[in-house]
Amino acid sequence: MQTTYIWNQLNLRRHKIVLLGLVFFLAVIPTFGQGMFGLTSTSGSDNRTLSYGFFLAAHNSTLRVKYTDEFMNQAANSTNPFSRVRSVQPQFSPGFSLGFIGILRFHDQVQLLFTPKVGFYEYKTEVTYFYDKLDERLIQTNPDIEEYVAGGVQVYSLEATMVELPLLFKYRSVRFNNTRMYFIGGGSYQFRTKSQDEANVDDIVMTGQDVSIEAGMGLEIYFKYFKFAPEIRFSHGMMNTYQAENTLPELRDAISSLKRKSITLYLNFQ
Repeated sequence: MQTTYIWNQLNLRRHKIVLLGLVFFLAVIPTFGQGMFGLTSTSGSDNRTLSYGFFLAAHNSTLRVKYTDEFMNQAANSTNPFSRVRSVQPQFSPGFSLGFIGILRFHDQVQLLFTPKVGFYEYKTEVTYFYDKLDERLIQTNPDIEEYVAGGVQVYSLEATMVELPLLFKYRSVRFNNTRMYFIGGGSYQFRTKSQDEANVDDIVMTGQDVSIEAGMGLEIYFKYFKFAPEIRFSHGMMNTYQAENTLPELRDAISSLKRKSITLYLNFQ
């Protein structure tokens, strides 16, 4: 009995398969287009003075670090407590947030948004040390050779749950079918849920309040029963949140300023 090769069978019937796929594709397009690019959707509450929604968001956050002048000139004075610190490098760390949207309509293209949210953040800081043979905690040795490794790295992390209260202006383009672009910008006040006493046990200590400026852009897509708007937004903290007195002694005087910053992808539903 001959062996049946499925690819040969498909090759013989390729014209029928292509025709069937084309028919299916043409049948699906009108159904999809009615909710997006075909018939104009009336969802989204664009004509209401006040409207509401909610969002889910994923962010990538880090810190902006500024060294002290003494740390930058530490070669001239090796007796400083931070003389073993070679560099302090914040890292990006993922997190997520969720919240609600309150919209005040001034004009078809101009809106004011209040978007309270709860965000879950983790801040990681990579500190590179010069090895000190008297400090066994930071020494890494090779069992095959009796030499110390040239350098050592320690990653410090702290977690924070933040309540954020952004107030934003939104400028939208003229609606084209069921889509429109928009730009958004404003400011946000945020505070940490845990107390300062709880935060003081971290290796690198930060204060619990901040004010940030935010700017971004997005795309509104109108569906049959709701409006979906993916958005990317950048946030830069304006306040110095570094608290030196409770930070590790070897880092305390090496850092003069820490400011938050993040990149966030929002999925808005209205």
